[in-house]
Amino acid sequence: MLASERGASANTLSAYRSDLEDAGSVLAKAGIDLAAADTEALRDFLQKLQKRQVSAATTARKTSALRQFFRFLYGEGLRADDPAGRLKSPRQGRPLPKVLSIDDVTRLLDQASRDTEREMSDVSLPARQRAARMLALLELIYATGLRVSELIALPDSLWRARERLIVVKGKGGKERLVPLTEKAMAALKVWRLLRDQRPDGTVVSAGGPWLFPSDSESGHLTRQAFARDLKELALRSGLSPQAVSPHVLRHAFASHLLQNGADLRIVQQLLGHADIATTQIYTHVLDERLKSMVRDLHPLGDDD
Repeated sequence: MLASERGASANTLSAYRSDLEDAGSVLAKAGIDLAAADTEALRDFLQKLQKRQVSAATTARKTSALRQFFRFLYGEGLRADDPAGRLKSPRQGRPLPKVLSIDDVTRLLDQASRDTEREMSDVSLPARQRAARMLALLELIYATGLRVSELIALPDSLWRARERLIVVKGKGGKERLVPLTEKAMAALKVWRLLRDQRPDGTVVSAGGPWLFPSDSESGHLTRQAFARDLKELALRSGLSPQAVSPHVLRHAFASHLLQNGADLRIVQQLLGHADIATTQIYTHVLDERLKSMVRDLHPLGDDD
C-alpha cells in the first residue's frame, strides 16, 4: 500500500519494515503477535525503547510506523479496532540543521576541482574518474539542494537536456523543476567524458540509464559510497569529516540562499518540501540579517 498508493520511496519502505520488525521481535519475546497486539502491549514496547535509550526522534518514527500499520489493518477489515490510535509520540525539540559556511563549501569545491584537474601520468584513469565524479556530485548538490537519494539516481538523460531546468522526481513521486548552474553543467561535462573513457584512450558510451552508474545492486552510485568519498574530500580540504555529509550540503544550499535574500517559498519549492514548516527550520540564518536590516533601515534604528 505504501509503495503503490502513496508512492513511498525505497528508503521509507526500508525504514518502516525495520521499525515493524523491531516491534514484532520485541513483542514475540512476550508471546504476542504484532498484528494481534493491544494498546498496552504497544505501550510496553515503546517503554522498552526508552530503556534502550533510543532517541526521541527514532521513537517518534517507530510510533508513526505502528500507527500507520494498525490504521491499515483496521481500514482493510483485518482488525475490529485500532490499538495504536491512542499512542503518544515523545516530545522532541526541532534541532537546527548543521550548516557549513560559504567558505567551507568553497574549500570543498576548490579541493574537488584541483583533484579533477590533475593530469599527471602517475594518476590512473580510475582515480581521475572518481575525482571528476565527486566534483560533479558536489556542484550538483550545492547548486540544487537535491536529496542524496535524488542525486545518486539522476538519469543519464539529464545530460541530453538542453535547458538548465531539470525535472526531479522526489518523495511520493512528486516532480519539481530545479535549475542548474553553469559550474554544475561544466562539471557534469567533464565527468561524463571521463566516465566513458577507456584506458586505451577510446571513448565508449556507458549505455546505462544512470548518470552516476555503479556496480551496486541498484546500478547507480550508493548513498554510502558518496558519503564515504565526501568525508575523504573533507579531510583533504582541512575540514572535519564528521561535519560534512550529503545532507549537510543540502542544508548549506538552503541556508546560503536564505542568507543572500531568497524567498522562503522559493526555497521550499526547490527543496521539495510539502509543508513550509519543514523549510522554516532554516530561518535561524536570517536572524542577523533581519536585525542588521532593521538597525540600518529603520528610522529609529541605532545610530551606531
